[in-house]
Amino acid sequence: MLVLKFGGSSVANATRMSGVLDIVESRAATDRVILISSAIAGCTDTLLSRDSEAIERLHDSHRAIISRLFTSDDRAEAEKECDSLFDRILEFPETVESFGEILSTRILFRKLELEGYACTWLDSRELVVKDNPELSRSNIAAAVAAHPQTRIFVAPGFIASDGSGNTVTLGRGGSDYSAALFAAGCGASRIEIWTDVPGIMTTNPKDCARARSIARMSYDAAFSMAEHGAKVLYPPTVIPARESGIPIVVKDTFHPEHPGTVISSVGEHDGWTGLTRNEDRICLVGGTSAHGQEARAKIALAFGRIRLADSVVTAEDDAICIDVPHGLGLKALKELHREFFELDESTTKLLYIAGKGAVGTALRQMLESSGEKIRLRSDKTVKIAAQVDSSVPDFCERIIADAPKNSIFVDCTDSETIHEWYEPLLDAGINIVSSNRRSLSVPYREYAAMKNAALRSGCFLRYETTVGAALPVLESIALSANSSDEITRIEAVVSCTLNYILSSDLPYTLALENAKKIGLTEKDPRQDLEGRDALRKLLILAREAGVNLDQEDVSIEPVLDLDKVGENQRFVASLVKDSTAKLGYRAGIRLQTVDESHPAYWLKGTDNVIIIQSAYHPSPLVIEGAGEGARQAAASILNDILK
Repeated sequence: MLVLKFGGSSVANATRMSGVLDIVESRAATDRVILISSAIAGCTDTLLSRDSEAIERLHDSHRAIISRLFTSDDRAEAEKECDSLFDRILEFPETVESFGEILSTRILFRKLELEGYACTWLDSRELVVKDNPELSRSNIAAAVAAHPQTRIFVAPGFIASDGSGNTVTLGRGGSDYSAALFAAGCGASRIEIWTDVPGIMTTNPKDCARARSIARMSYDAAFSMAEHGAKVLYPPTVIPARESGIPIVVKDTFHPEHPGTVISSVGEHDGWTGLTRNEDRICLVGGTSAHGQEARAKIALAFGRIRLADSVVTAEDDAICIDVPHGLGLKALKELHREFFELDESTTKLLYIAGKGAVGTALRQMLESSGEKIRLRSDKTVKIAAQVDSSVPDFCERIIADAPKNSIFVDCTDSETIHEWYEPLLDAGINIVSSNRRSLSVPYREYAAMKNAALRSGCFLRYETTVGAALPVLESIALSANSSDEITRIEAVVSCTLNYILSSDLPYTLALENAKKIGLTEKDPRQDLEGRDALRKLLILAREAGVNLDQEDVSIEPVLDLDKVGENQRFVASLVKDSTAKLGYRAGIRLQTVDESHPAYWLKGTDNVIIIQSAYHPSPLVIEGAGEGARQAAASILNDILK
């Protein structure tokens, strides 16, 4: 038996409820499930306001969810029940706050039943007795035993009864506690708390962007974090789970692939777990008295960096609390987080390398032959921890599960789909270095999501090698863009295949055959002639310049017939500032005749040239050099690793 609890943000609308149903159904494929749900986001506050107009709008919100989830007669029945419950809200105002969870769970129950599952809705008011966990567990055990054929039970969280049978609530966050009582009552193997963050984090990510998810923590550490203000978990939830030895997994409804946090008798480490903040009071939570003296020294070191001297430090059994001057709580929190949870004290950074082609092989050879010669700036060495020896998904799943935080995933593949793992890897605290231009030239929406994941996790996503191999192209553009210098024009001859052909002394069709033989072209050379490789590189260049370019924004004139190509032509990708264009820039890829004054005129073989003009530097910056070569690319990847 599994117990799954979903918070209000997870069931806020029809789309999110559909996501909940997908998760529940996937679990029900392997085990029986008890689904505990909160009211939809904002519902309880609205009910408690007793504002008739606001409650009517809430009624409309529930009917809108039903309209999206149900059809025809099924919809009519669900709407009828919903209307009846809102009538009862008006009839029994003294228990108004108890109706939110009933509304959400009745909708979920009806939908699951319609989809063919053997379902039973359990009324928590008849089973959970406030302040009597023993009786609650006994009632739940009997209710579950009475329905041996049921695959999915659905029950409202938050609500219960008192010893006299009156409806009461378990307090804010009480749905978590409901889930723990149901799990203890039925002897569940696991409790999953589904929320809107990727597990319990080292601090509130709204306060500190570099907060990271904690993979494992003990019951005591979780209780301490919750008691000291971490809102992701209701403190009493831990007690029934700990007594019954049932692990709690805190998961993210919006990123269900993220492993989240496992709470059990075994924690991630013996040190401090995380930081909580209430205005100007910060608590360092989860340690023991044995860690106190060392922690005080680190607090002093952190506060010394920001010249914060006036603070009061008090020790508790499992926490150290610091009161700082008014208005400095957030600044102090960030510095403490850096000191306790970001500074990597290990001497070695571990690399996980995907890709067995020429570039990946060259990188491995460099690392394996270097011994202790290759070091990070902080005087830490790097070494290969693992190489892809199975399917990419299996490899990435293993990294997420087992790799230490701040390890580095190196993508030397040319996979079209590996980018789908970038977000989960970053969210798990894994840095990424990529030479795979396919991963960085995905639709802008997906590219932005990867960049946001890097910001959210505090990890880096580096990909200098995706354009120009070892040439410092992206770094040069980013330096201009990040210093408020406006890029006005980029011209890039970056198709190694076409430049090899167009600068050859051979007939162009014969040069193409040679390019195929030496492995220079795409598997289908038409992709080179159509500008697919140049397009990928132009998208990356533009995005580094701050232009949200997508492939439909680029005008491409493919090379349809090599026999008709003129002398002194180069295949040029360009981005030109134009206030009349959709994005403020025109982007195109086409053959262009160049003369001796143009840097591309002198290119030979697989060399690339990128010409950058900006508002601050109207004289162009010309970056020219080898655009191809396994060792050159491997060296550039290594630079990204070592930065």
